[in-house]
Amino acid sequence: MLLVSEPALGIDEKEALVAAIDSGWITMGDRVREFEQTFARMHGAEDSIAVGSCTAALHLILHALGVGPGDEVLVPSLTFVATANAVLYVGARPVFVDVQSGAVPLMSAADALRKCTSRTKAVILMHFGGYLADRDEWQAFARSKGLLLIEDAAHAPGVKGVGTFGDAAAFSFYGNKNMTTAEGGAIITRHRILNDMIKRARSHGMTTNTRQRLVSRSPEYDVTLLGFNYRMDELRAAVGLVQLRKLAGWNDARRHLSLHYRRRLAERCPSVLVPFNASWVSAHHLMPVLLPAASARQPLIEQLSKRGVQTTIHYPPVHRLTFYQDQYPGISLPNTEDFCGRELTLPLHPAMTPADVDHVADSLADGLRATCPAEVEQA
Repeated sequence: MLLVSEPALGIDEKEALVAAIDSGWITMGDRVREFEQTFARMHGAEDSIAVGSCTAALHLILHALGVGPGDEVLVPSLTFVATANAVLYVGARPVFVDVQSGAVPLMSAADALRKCTSRTKAVILMHFGGYLADRDEWQAFARSKGLLLIEDAAHAPGVKGVGTFGDAAAFSFYGNKNMTTAEGGAIITRHRILNDMIKRARSHGMTTNTRQRLVSRSPEYDVTLLGFNYRMDELRAAVGLVQLRKLAGWNDARRHLSLHYRRRLAERCPSVLVPFNASWVSAHHLMPVLLPAASARQPLIEQLSKRGVQTTIHYPPVHRLTFYQDQYPGISLPNTEDFCGRELTLPLHPAMTPADVDHVADSLADGLRATCPAEVEQA
């Protein structure tokens, strides 16, 4: 089966794990610090903060920025549910914003403006599929409304410009991301005081960690703020350091595969829309396509599976999930709903070859003919 995503793990990662285990120090230590510094340099930042997940990263950012009860945060509905959940964790209210269009499924600044109230305190941008939002537009928007600006950069590690939009950015290293530590995440902020606050909050608000107390030979520590247990361990950091060395090459491989997809889909499936244009700055995390309006997605998914091609969707709209629909009924986001009803994610990862892309494109064309022949004929 050709999978939608596939982690690239091999002998280098195994050796790094063995070395970490043999060191006898498996909690936060030198490897975590080296990972933070390496990740920061890759993104042109002074520092980064390694944490247990991107969800933890978003929670820590909102908490440290003082977002809380009575506040509203603008969020996309076209995202993983964690983006909205993190807002609830701090007691604030997520306000769902529509996407621009099927061709540009990024949060709409025009709809965000309509959703602003006197209670709006922050906006969380999500770089869907690895495609970066317009930095100038959103910085101007945040300034005009006096809002905090946060990036959900789960899909976009290693891309030039990511992590430079506003107050902080959250990254993911989950198993299906462009690089992985199995579970894990990171935060980049350009504000030193905020960086220090988040770094303490990820470990119970303590002023020193176990490694620091060992080196200083002093067991004393203080707790200066409310914190959480959101640390990254040495094993994940060891894998992450290996993955970081390969990330640029993997992102480039994804770019070439994405370009090949665009050519082959234009030839074989002209009724299918590929969002964004080919030159859009991206980490090419996902290969999303928009199916014809008359197509039946589930039968098509089953047809592709029979041809050895896994597909999935990104994402069910968060505002339509049962929990959020119960909490915030009556929300209508027509562009998001149309996109989510027609989107299909095709396989994309560095282990693929151009021949694999050809097979997916051919299988999709055949599947469309079988499940929606009239639409294909019209195209």
